[in-house]
Order: sequence, then structure tokens, then C-alpha cells
Amino acid sequence: MPLMPGAEPFIHPGGSTGVLLCHGFTGAPASLRPWADYLAGAGLSVSLPRLPGHGTTWQDMNHTRWEDWYAEVDRAYEELRGHASEIFVMGLSMGGCLALRMAELRGDGVAGLVLVNPSVTADTKFFLLAPALKFVLPSLKGIGSDIKKEGVHELSYDRVPVRAAATLPHLWKLTQRQLGEVTQPVLVYLSATDHVVGPASMRVLRSALPEGQLTVRECANSYHVATLDNDAEQIFTGSLEFVRAHSHAGMEGGEVDAK
Repeated sequence: MPLMPGAEPFIHPGGSTGVLLCHGFTGAPASLRPWADYLAGAGLSVSLPRLPGHGTTWQDMNHTRWEDWYAEVDRAYEELRGHASEIFVMGLSMGGCLALRMAELRGDGVAGLVLVNPSVTADTKFFLLAPALKFVLPSLKGIGSDIKKEGVHELSYDRVPVRAAATLPHLWKLTQRQLGEVTQPVLVYLSATDHVVGPASMRVLRSALPEGQLTVRECANSYHVATLDNDAEQIFTGSLEFVRAHSHAGMEGGEVDAK
């Protein structure tokens, strides 16, 4: 299946500290590529995989489910371990949920999490109805490119594949159930206005993670895809500072000096 230009995965072997980046539902690596480039430029080992069914067609994505997406993130984690002795996991939207799930399952193998507008629960009735809708509707109007900055567009599908979407509630449920097992420091960037993910996800995270473990910073001038929006630089520099503060790998040789 041909890829959309910009949907290619990205990997950069750098220093002993690594970052695994997870893009969002119906999006593509392009949504996080500037972030990946920034961290790679700072000397980190960086992996930004393309989740199965993404970056091709929404029809293709309808043949995949959350287990396929997590399996690809897990494969990328194993590949990154060949370059880095410690790994931070970062994600946008559903990618944030995949990052949390990885922290639950990998434990000390994940050094910390940076999440941008994470999605960990259903915000609309659509997801409650999706298991039934998938038998009558193959797709619905897309949710991509929620960006405030003029002239910037996200590489994403213009339709939501309903069969794929119907698998998300199971991912959310599993992740919510084990949030108490997330012991890593967590930094969340939260847009003041988000037309995709509502406030319910942050309520779940705040109730599950102690205040000393969870840090929340507002992106006052961005919508959902904040990694491509007006506050992107804040996210990039803040995530690098987070790595500096929580790394135990030594970060030798100026490894995390941003260029």
C-alpha cells in the first residue's frame, strides 16, 4: 500500500538516551516529525514509527485495530533499545494513551512520559455507538488538522474509519484500569481549546496520578495538534528539559544540548 508523502517512519541513532514518539489516531508521523527532528538535533536517539493503517487510506486502516498499533510501538521500542540504554515515551492524543499503556507494561523500562492532549477515555457518544455503527457505516467525517495556526495542516485522513475506531474503547479501558501502575514522571501539555479531546481524559489522569508525579502545562494558543501549532516550540523545549531532569543515563558528550 503506497504511503502518503510525509507518512514515513523516522529513526535517528544518537546517544544513550532515547525517545519513542507515538502519533495519533488517523494521523501520521508527520504530526510529530518537527518534534522528532528537534530531539534528534539535541543528540538523542529518536524513533517515530508509523502505526499500521495510518498514512495510507482510511479503508486500509479499517482492517487494523488498537492491538496492531500498540504492537508497532512495542516493536519500535525494542529497536530503539539497540541504540539507547534508557527510553522516554512521548505521544499525541491516542499516541499518549499508547505511551501510558507502554509505561504500564514496561515499568522501569520507560524513564518518563510526555503527553500532548492525551486521549484516555471516550468524549463523545460516537465511541459508545461505534461497535454497532461499524456494521452500517464504514466511515464518518474526519477529526484531523485541528490546528489554530493559519496555513498549517496535519497529514491525516478526512474520514474516520469506524471499524478501527470501535476498537479504541478497549484500549482506553485497559489503560485506565492499570493507571495506578504508572510510576514514571508524567508531563502533559494541554491545549486551552481542543475540538477533538474533551476534559474527561484529564479528569481520569488527575484522579489516577498523584500531583507530584503529574505536571500539566497549558498550551494557550493551540488546538488539538499542538505539536504543529503556535505552542510547538514550548512543547519541544519543555520535553527536552524534562529528559534532562529525569535521565539517569548520564547523557555524556553534551548529548542533550539542543541545536
